[in-house]
Amino acid sequence: MFRTALILGLLSAVGPFAIDMYLPALPEIGADLGAEVSAVQLTVTAYFVAFGLAQLIYGPWADQAGRKLPLYAGLGIFIAATVGCAMAPTIGWLVAFRALQGAGGAVLMVVPRAIIRDLHTGPDATKLMALVMLVISISPMLAPLAGSGMIAIGDWRLVFWSLCVAGALGLVLMSLALPETLAKPERVRVNLRNLLRGTKTLILDPAFIGLTLTGGFGFSSFMVFIASASFVYSGHFGLSPTGFSLAFAVNAIGFFMASQLAGPFGERFGDARVIRLAVMGFAAFAVSLFLIGLAGFASLPVVMAGLFCANACLGLIIPTTMVMALDPHGEIAGLASSLGGTLQMVTGGMMVMITGLFFDGTAVPMIGAIALCACCAMAMALWTLRMMARAEPKVA
Repeated sequence: MFRTALILGLLSAVGPFAIDMYLPALPEIGADLGAEVSAVQLTVTAYFVAFGLAQLIYGPWADQAGRKLPLYAGLGIFIAATVGCAMAPTIGWLVAFRALQGAGGAVLMVVPRAIIRDLHTGPDATKLMALVMLVISISPMLAPLAGSGMIAIGDWRLVFWSLCVAGALGLVLMSLALPETLAKPERVRVNLRNLLRGTKTLILDPAFIGLTLTGGFGFSSFMVFIASASFVYSGHFGLSPTGFSLAFAVNAIGFFMASQLAGPFGERFGDARVIRLAVMGFAAFAVSLFLIGLAGFASLPVVMAGLFCANACLGLIIPTTMVMALDPHGEIAGLASSLGGTLQMVTGGMMVMITGLFFDGTAVPMIGAIALCACCAMAMALWTLRMMARAEPKVA
């Protein structure tokens, strides 16, 4: 299991690296291209929205053609778009190439999750998902530091040239070490009828939608943090690019440390109970931090500590909701993964855009948006789990 997790994790980390590695460069990008903060934040939103929508293509394709062909195509698009980002002459071109980059990188969200569903279900799938996230955790811990190093020896464009190298290494790793996990007899022919039937099945499954949106609102909070953190930590709190990278890593560590407990906790207490307690903790920490901020006490240590605790709860929510949503839909795992990922990314992109309307460079709008995401995740989770409990057959 560890070898598979390592391969899937390294592949999956390429997409997050495309976000985390260039975060320290956001203020420099704005200065170099003469762009406002809202325009620079749009490079984040464009990536995530395209990342979400493109999953609708990769999922059904992976169900029909197997898992590896879409991976080759998506990584090829990612590498080509990253070259465009590195050479972008204006903020408009950078936004466009970031969207194309997200469209390519989306395959690294859909297919690894489908591969996990090919190999395992239940707690074993949660353990593998958590192991994959452990490997992905190198992104928020190392990618911003790597980006800061690139800025120190070159400029923000060097960050994207480095991402080209990472994409190429991903292609090599996949071709040499990742086997095909979907046998030909198990593949589903993609046609409009099958696609509509599978989509209808998923949309009419309230448990799938509820669990997906629970994880989606949780992930939205992380997207808000990603889009705003460099301006808050560097502009408002005055951290250097390296200081921002370290602060960002601390806030992300809580998420990935907790994600490793999702599988064991699910086995011991049940996935539903883990989700219920985690969303309540997530909302409690996020709302408390927002109230502290409104009272005027949102110092850097307070913000970092509050987000660390909130993200630790989030680390239990996301892998568990992913597995619970996919478990009943193994025959259309690719479509379920893509539709779920699209709903989550579009939700996150909308939250980032809403936050941008109120963002003033300080911490309070950022943590307020995170608190809103947490409350939405809690409301959705409690409703969904209650509905699922009522639907379970009663034992005589």
